[in-house]
Amino acid sequence: MTQVTQIRPKTRLSAFEWKEVFAYRDLLYYLSMRDVKIRHKQTSLGVVWVVLQPLVPAIIFAVLFGNFGRLPSNGQPYILMVFTGLVAWGFLNNSVARGSGSLVASSNLLSKIYFPRIIIPLASMSSVVIDGLIGLAAMAVLALLFGIKPGLHLLAAPFFLAASLLMGLGLTLFSASINVYRRDIGYAIPFILQAWNYMTPVVYSSELIPKKWMFLYSLNPTVGLIEGFRWSILGGRPASPLMLTTMLIGIVLSLVAGFAVFQKIERGFADII
Repeated sequence: MTQVTQIRPKTRLSAFEWKEVFAYRDLLYYLSMRDVKIRHKQTSLGVVWVVLQPLVPAIIFAVLFGNFGRLPSNGQPYILMVFTGLVAWGFLNNSVARGSGSLVASSNLLSKIYFPRIIIPLASMSSVVIDGLIGLAAMAVLALLFGIKPGLHLLAAPFFLAASLLMGLGLTLFSASINVYRRDIGYAIPFILQAWNYMTPVVYSSELIPKKWMFLYSLNPTVGLIEGFRWSILGGRPASPLMLTTMLIGIVLSLVAGFAVFQKIERGFADII
């Protein structure tokens, strides 16, 4: 029996063809492995660099802010507080940093063959997940060295990591799509991420923020994400309900905006790029 495939234009309200993405899962796998191999190609230390990236800044910040600055650390070793923040932030930061230019970098594929375009930013995030898992393993070893015993709050850690990836996915789709039409985005992303990092308790505790500013500070969706993950690993004071609510709203808004923009303008990628 002859199989007939009908190709129809998508409407504005049509959902993503996830079945089609599943059908191209082999391509997603090979593109993911390509990105991972490229990142570690011709490196002498290999995955050691993945561990050093959060570890070295954590040591520096622990010496400067924890030892010399005497900043609060929720009663935990300052290096652990910073390391947990860097690991959680890394899932979001690296997803956007690497994925925002993924479509432009794959222009040769987009202009020659058809496949679900969303596969490219998804593949770019695969190396982020692998690097993040290595960072988690290093964090676990560091926590054991400092005598941190896991509690029931550890069960919440996967939720906050998934929240970081989902927020990163939405922002990646949004920035990668716009970057095809406006290449300025590729230059602006590093500055935006750096500024956002300063407004997020990655290398410091939210205890440092005066109470009169805490409400405004908690409107940043990554505050609840970082503080929630830090609590799930180290214990101590959990993120406030406002922080968690803002985080969930941020995830939903980023995903809705990312998928909506990507779907609306993806048909012109091959022509513009």
